Amino acid sequence: MIYIINYGAGNIGSITNALEYLGYEYTITENPDMIKEADKLILPGVGAFGEIMDNLKKQKLIEPIKKFIDSGKPFFGICLGLQVLFERSEESPGVKGLGLFEGEVVKFRQGKVPQIGWNKIRPANQNEFFREGFVYFVNSFYIVPKNTDIIATKTDYYLEFTSAVQCKNITATQFHPEKSGEFGLDILRRWLEC
Repeated sequence: MIYIINYGAGNIGSITNALEYLGYEYTITENPDMIKEADKLILPGVGAFGEIMDNLKKQKLIEPIKKFIDSGKPFFGICLGLQVLFERSEESPGVKGLGLFEGEVVKFRQGKVPQIGWNKIRPANQNEFFREGFVYFVNSFYIVPKNTDIIATKTDYYLEFTSAVQCKNITATQFHPEKSGEFGLDILRRWLEC
């Protein structure tokens, strides 16, 4: 079963629509005890870094998420669901992320912020899961991973930034595959089939 974490500030509707379109059943949960039952786990994200971490802490979801990822089962983070995998963010000084990856989240210093709209992703590090194409972004911040081996795709927006990561059972994107038309749905489909 696919579980979607509901921490009170996620883009649940667009994700459930995408899963239904692709023909997959899912469960939405905020119950920390249910997460271990999932075969696949999705952490969506809309809002602010500090807000999501505060909500995850209040709902006692942090340790269950980490244990799920440690189990080796497939995990997909979207937008803030990617950013919180890192140690910290300029958006919320002093707030610790999940710290699953070393690195930080920084704000765009050029261009219109937030970046809203379609932009191209390019596979990095000989990544075979992602393909080159256009996806939909809504972000003021981007990740700077310390370990460049986890970088799955890169994108240009006044600078080159990491737009997706993959490491073992973790796949996470800064962009919204569920809002990226057939190209984005194909990314979700391939993850769901893995």
